[in-house]
Amino acid sequence: MLTSNGLLKCFLDVLGVLGVLGCVMGTGCGYSLAGRGSFLPAYIKTIGVPTFENRTTVFNLETQLTEKVRSEFIGRGKYQILPDSVSVDALLTGEVTSVAITPASFNTQQLASSYFIMMTARIEFRDLRENKVLWEHPGLVFRQDYEAQSGTSQLDPAAFFGQDINALERMSTDFARTIVSAILEAF
Repeated sequence: MLTSNGLLKCFLDVLGVLGVLGCVMGTGCGYSLAGRGSFLPAYIKTIGVPTFENRTTVFNLETQLTEKVRSEFIGRGKYQILPDSVSVDALLTGEVTSVAITPASFNTQQLASSYFIMMTARIEFRDLRENKVLWEHPGLVFRQDYEAQSGTSQLDPAAFFGQDINALERMSTDFARTIVSAILEAF
């Protein structure tokens, strides 16, 4: 008997096979290796990535996300990345609109044993020469699970805080990779 995760995996496997067959059989598939292709206009050489806005209460999240996105662009090695919004060919702006931390499972004492953190952001990538949006996502959602540290009661801060920092770090890395790949590879 297949579980919902098993069915999802089978479905994704079938989609993957169909995608490969489509590329092999079709002409001009457009497939390129990750990090190598780009649909951006050739005149875009410099990309401005000013610090994202943070509409949440999570301290310094905007700095962490912005630095990860800049590093991901720099790692691709094709564009000059500046922290400015002037004297650039294209501009990436972002706004973190919400962060929620929710218990995901409970132990026998009815204390949360794991949580998930979910972040929503609005992202826009604009060609400044043509003054048009090349890519945007008004409600990009990222989720990361983490185990609670052992605490003595549900009011004990150790049961809640600590691992969320690592979860935010992992989520920031996923966020940066997803955005840069979407912009450069048009996925």
